[in-house]
Amino acid sequence: MFVSITLFFAAFLGICALFALKRWEESKGEQVVAPALRARLDASAMQLKDLIEAGQKDLEKLLPAIVHLSRLSLHLAAVGFGHLAHWVGEQSHRLADLVSYKHRFERRELRSEFLKKVIRHKKDNGPDSLDTTA
Repeated sequence: MFVSITLFFAAFLGICALFALKRWEESKGEQVVAPALRARLDASAMQLKDLIEAGQKDLEKLLPAIVHLSRLSLHLAAVGFGHLAHWVGEQSHRLADLVSYKHRFERRELRSEFLKKVIRHKKDNGPDSLDTTA
């Protein structure tokens, strides 16, 4: 905070000094203080102005590039996460087969008469019909 305040007042005093110098030169007429130094400083100022304008043009291109790169990285992360989820799913099935005593579970005909009746009842009445009157 102290540094920024100091820089602000130094810049303010420098601008005031330049206006005072300009006024003094105008009152003296054609007299110019340090013309060679001024010419070099003017050339440096014009180069700095050109650099600032070029930087502004580059900054205008920066935002779309950042948006494109963030979209691309998000897409790659989503695809990578999908591959990871698929791999985890395959590994979980492999683990389930490993710990299962049956190894390669296959569906067979039901032995339970109760389960057969429940399935037959659901097929006859449809999956949405629930008998709530009983």
